[in-house]
Amino acid sequence: MLVQDRAVPKSSKPPQIRTLPTLQPNRFPDSNGLDFSTWLSENLYRIIAIIVLLSTVAAVFFLYTSTDTASFICLQSQTQRAMDSISLPQINWNSVKPIADKTSPYANFRSEQWIVVSVSSYPSDTLQKMVKIKGWQVLAIGNSRTPGDWSLKGAIFLSLDMQASLGFRVVDHLPYDSYVRKSVGYLFAIQHGAKKIFDADDRGEVIDNDLGKHFDIELVGEGARQEAVLQYSHDNPNRIIVNPYIHFGQRSVWPRGLPLENVSEIGHEEFYTEVFGGKQFIQQGISNGLPDVDSVFYFTRKSGLEAFDIRFDEHAPKVALPQGMMVPLNSFNTIFHSSAFWALMLPVSVSTMASDVLRGYWGQRLLWEIGGYVAVYPPTVHRYDRTEAYPFSDEKDLHLNVGRLIKFLVSWRSNKHRLFEKILELSYAMAEEGFWTEQDLKFTAAWLQDLLAVGYQQPRLMTLELDRPRATIGHGDRKEFIPQRLPSVHLAVEETGTVSSEIGNLIRWRKNFGNVVLIMFCNGPVERTALEWRLLYGRIFKTVVILSAKKNSDLAVEEGQLDHLYKQLPKIFERFSSADGFLFVEDDTVLNYWNLLQADKAKLWITDKVSMSWSKATAKENSDWYSKQADMVNKVVSTMPAHLQVNYKEVVKNEQSLIICSSEIFYVPRHFVGDFVDLVNLVGHLDIHQKVAVPMFFLSMDSPRNFDSVLSTMVYKQDLPSTNSSSTHYSAQAAAVHPWKVSSEEEFIKLIRIMAEGDPLLMELV
Repeated sequence: MLVQDRAVPKSSKPPQIRTLPTLQPNRFPDSNGLDFSTWLSENLYRIIAIIVLLSTVAAVFFLYTSTDTASFICLQSQTQRAMDSISLPQINWNSVKPIADKTSPYANFRSEQWIVVSVSSYPSDTLQKMVKIKGWQVLAIGNSRTPGDWSLKGAIFLSLDMQASLGFRVVDHLPYDSYVRKSVGYLFAIQHGAKKIFDADDRGEVIDNDLGKHFDIELVGEGARQEAVLQYSHDNPNRIIVNPYIHFGQRSVWPRGLPLENVSEIGHEEFYTEVFGGKQFIQQGISNGLPDVDSVFYFTRKSGLEAFDIRFDEHAPKVALPQGMMVPLNSFNTIFHSSAFWALMLPVSVSTMASDVLRGYWGQRLLWEIGGYVAVYPPTVHRYDRTEAYPFSDEKDLHLNVGRLIKFLVSWRSNKHRLFEKILELSYAMAEEGFWTEQDLKFTAAWLQDLLAVGYQQPRLMTLELDRPRATIGHGDRKEFIPQRLPSVHLAVEETGTVSSEIGNLIRWRKNFGNVVLIMFCNGPVERTALEWRLLYGRIFKTVVILSAKKNSDLAVEEGQLDHLYKQLPKIFERFSSADGFLFVEDDTVLNYWNLLQADKAKLWITDKVSMSWSKATAKENSDWYSKQADMVNKVVSTMPAHLQVNYKEVVKNEQSLIICSSEIFYVPRHFVGDFVDLVNLVGHLDIHQKVAVPMFFLSMDSPRNFDSVLSTMVYKQDLPSTNSSSTHYSAQAAAVHPWKVSSEEEFIKLIRIMAEGDPLLMELV
């Protein structure tokens, strides 16, 4: 594990217990002595209710017995969804009883400054140094893997038994073998007088053993730094996430929790603004050595047992985030001031490598409600790389949902009048949206009640600046800071300023294809390659939509059948209605995007000039399959509008002729999307194969002489060579190469190495 030896929490969703309504006896009054009209007027609503009930039963019976069962299935699914709906916990905030420490040996101990760390093994050298930091109390939180005789002079240790005896509600929701049990430690620290909490890792060595060297330990009073804080500009309202590592000199490194589609944004700030200090209630430190990076970076930047030792600019100024802009936060180098203690809650229903990141985004959004902000600081700790990896699956909740989560949080609004009510409402909304489960909604309710029980006072709300008109940034308000470009050593290849031209190429490619959607069909195992494909092509294209024969919700892989995949494309076209175009490629075809710059994005691209990919067949001279396909094509052609039919018949003059295209790669620009969708609708339920439908569509939409010829340089072979050899098969001068097999992380790395001939910057990924 890279972060605090994290293990996947073992939690299960508790069953929802539903009670039936209590039957009330004698619901109908005694009708003796009443005439019929009186009885009818008194019982009319009951009669109507019975009629409606009988009608409903009859309708359900009809739906069930009819040949069209789709309506009944829909009714069943709607009923099931209603039964499974998530309910918002109801809490009487004024009736929460205090919880006092009556069981631990530290009942009377008080300290304002705490370091909370999770421990799974005996005290590390780093932790032994940490207990010597002046003015800070170390609190070690055990789990099921912690040695029973764990002890460290100067530290308070809470074993599982001690945690259970404290009486906190959150204990019932926590997994036994996870670092998220730190939530108990946060409550214990608050209960014992905490005003600041340093969320730490037992292998993060505090630089110079002084947390105050860079962090703002005091925000008010004599010890506070009375200075303005540099702040990212809010000039672009659509920019909602930043990579802070660029500001501190490492433009090619990205933090865990940054959406992969933002990895390629490596330019420094044109200008900054400033904000008054004093409300940076959450302070994120940078880590030298092994910074907080995700498994995609860790796997693709490193080989063998070489340990990372990445350094950041310790002289760069701290930088704040304005409302509407977020940054990834972690749980091993972050200071929380008391106004943000509520934001310490670590979710329990997501993977452990995602828990603190989701907490960070959730907390940042709520921080805006009290006028607070996040600030990122120069290196405050040095973390040593133990050269221990973890699988991509540990981060599945990150790469799948984090981009969507950030957009959701920035747009979220609440009309509640107290902070805790807003916190609960947001947790409820996130459960409904699937960012976490109902388990975390219940955990939030327990957490908030425990906070009140240990004496925490919730901060007052402030007016949300996001809903105010943004002030114009004048020339005098602009502050300049040019980040350093520090060397990054990966696989003994040192990155220096000489790569500026290569970065320029990347920016040019991104500018050219940044609004083109790449649609990829994976024939290979997506659990081993989906994230890698997104990393490779996500640097260049607007987004990467991945389909496969089998759906994988964890990896955001959609289900599709390659033989008829063209029928799914209209839905993708609709989803990205503002895209310039759509490029389709199969995973057995390598896309050399650097050779596509000269292509006309307003024209159709297809392999009509690649003889082994595009061919003409005669139905009579081939199998029965060809004959059936030709008949269906002719049926569709006969129903085409004039402009489409004329185009097609200009090329295919014989009804017995059939154009076949392997269709591993093709491009549809925006202004042809309407024709493509119309043609899909004309095909309807006909069983026309993808290799027949796609060339038919292209020949109908435009004349081949108008197709862009960019794919004519494609290297195309029928069979995969015995080895993926660059000398015999791959060519960096071709627009694409087919076939190429990628079915594992190792094969992906081999591909990256060979593609670096055309994009040298790719060497930073391996």
